[in-house]
Amino acid sequence: MTSTDTPSTDTPSTDTPEHLDSPAPAAAPDRAPVMLALRQTALGGPEVLRLTELPRPAPGPGEILVAVHAAGLNPTDFKHRALSIFLPPPPLTLGWDVSGTVVETGFGVTLFQPGDEVFGMLPYPYGAGSHAEYVTGPARAFAAKPAGIDHVQAAALPLAALTAWQALVDTADLRAGQRVLIHAAAGGVGHLAVQLAKERGAHVTGTASAPKHDFLRELGADACVDHRSEDFTDTEERYDVVLDALGGETATRSVSVLRPGGVLVSLLPGARDTRAAAEKARVRAVTLLVEHDRAGMRAIAELVDRGRLRAHVSGTFPLAEGARAHVQGETGRTTGKLVITVR
Repeated sequence: MTSTDTPSTDTPSTDTPEHLDSPAPAAAPDRAPVMLALRQTALGGPEVLRLTELPRPAPGPGEILVAVHAAGLNPTDFKHRALSIFLPPPPLTLGWDVSGTVVETGFGVTLFQPGDEVFGMLPYPYGAGSHAEYVTGPARAFAAKPAGIDHVQAAALPLAALTAWQALVDTADLRAGQRVLIHAAAGGVGHLAVQLAKERGAHVTGTASAPKHDFLRELGADACVDHRSEDFTDTEERYDVVLDALGGETATRSVSVLRPGGVLVSLLPGARDTRAAAEKARVRAVTLLVEHDRAGMRAIAELVDRGRLRAHVSGTFPLAEGARAHVQGETGRTTGKLVITVR
């Protein structure tokens, strides 16, 4: 489940719970027994999110305790806030992206020590909890934060960049000279996938609304398709790889633009007949669920250090205004990522 560039006619609500209108309380000191978290006790709209005081977690064996500086926001957060998908019923704290400072290490951890700056993705889906002042997670879900970017930039990367990496590199084995179509290319996963595909030497076509085409070209896209006025199947072009962040009928229709032996990687389930269409067209169709991955995080960090990959952050919100971030994100119009700031 990922960021998309789907059109929306909804007008974003400006209603925000009164308890979120006041400035965020000061962050608890590192040794305080409690912390603040964006918590929900029921499923529903953004109004169910409340800034709540909770006990500060302690790292278990193989885990680290991280003081969260910033945490990325992804469409999967919106969906899990509203619906019972993978996670157990509330109460729960959402958030999988995190960038921060190691405060404490659990038994057996050798990779990090207190004071290290790290970023990573908590195990998806059951490891959620980064929309808080502190979070624990497996040490091997993290990598050293690239020194050349701040925590906001780092927090925007993990889930979306790992999704793009696992789709294009691990699953599709995208190689130089191949041609790739990226749906929702200006979204969270999409805009990072464009950069990764270009780094791999591929020819990249991206779908997005026309106003975002200049943004895609700046990222390196070779061609753009306006999903509002153009049909991406109305072409003689045949792709080696399609990365589909939309699912449904888009996945099924994407089969027709793949060359025999090509790969369709969907991030959401396709229509019922997608797999049958893929078999008939002699292409591979798979659905990817992102996994935490230290090797992938280190590869992403290396690309960032080399100036080959950068997240576009279109908005930041303090932890106390997390509900507003959800309202904005659910419009479906976000370019790149939204990030929640904590410290």
